[in-house]
Amino acid sequence: MTMQTGAKTLVGVDVGGSGVKAAIVDLSNGQATGRIRVETPQPATPDAVAAAVAGLVQKLPGTGPVGCTLPGVVTDGVLRTAAHIDPSWVGVHASTVFARATGRPCVVLNDADAAGFAEARFGAARDVRGVVLMVTIGTGVGTAVLNDGALVPNSELGHMFVDGHLADDWVSDATRVGEDLSWKRWAERLDRYLKHLHEIMWPELIVIGGGMAKHADKFLDRLDPGCPVQIARLGNLAGIVGAALAADEHVAAVAAAPAVRAVPAVPTERG
Repeated sequence: MTMQTGAKTLVGVDVGGSGVKAAIVDLSNGQATGRIRVETPQPATPDAVAAAVAGLVQKLPGTGPVGCTLPGVVTDGVLRTAAHIDPSWVGVHASTVFARATGRPCVVLNDADAAGFAEARFGAARDVRGVVLMVTIGTGVGTAVLNDGALVPNSELGHMFVDGHLADDWVSDATRVGEDLSWKRWAERLDRYLKHLHEIMWPELIVIGGGMAKHADKFLDRLDPGCPVQIARLGNLAGIVGAALAADEHVAAVAAAPAVRAVPAVPTERG
């Protein structure tokens, strides 16, 4: 992809269970260029992951804020759960950890939420009314919920049980490889999971992303959960793009917020 001259760009970073990926994102069209990747440190502690993120950011041009994803629930920059990374992340103010490591402001959000956000802006979920479910499949299973294009954060529907199995394990790519499942058998599991999601959420569309997006020809025609299913148009770059978008929106929101001025205390009369 060729970046437009003078385009507004930010760095997006996507932290997964197996890899940490970063790229420059053109915020006008969602194009990501210069993608670089390192293996996720093991153990994936806050200091180790922050060092990996800083190393990638330093290799990309720009000095602005950085958007970064993590596989877990994120509220106000704090990681509340940790899936496929070290449990020592729980309770850590991730935005601060990454900001200190990179020397730049950092905005952090859930990895599947970032992918859903990007697909709603530039991809398969763009202009789709009603509920859309984003399902990212890789080391684990992540989900994002969109309603009329607006993100409902931290849905974590990959932690549902289907037929007695935790979806995050049962339909992950890691499990497909580890159990040496045929594409047909794995697709049967995925279809059952998506049917379960449809029975609960009644989406207009389900978008499949994550690392499995590049294998769509192996399973997409085997899925019939009760609504259309599409592959993420941004592919495995959706998380990076969504992270950069989130950073840009955060900066815009801060700039638009009215300044808070101290109100002088009103003297009270003493009788």
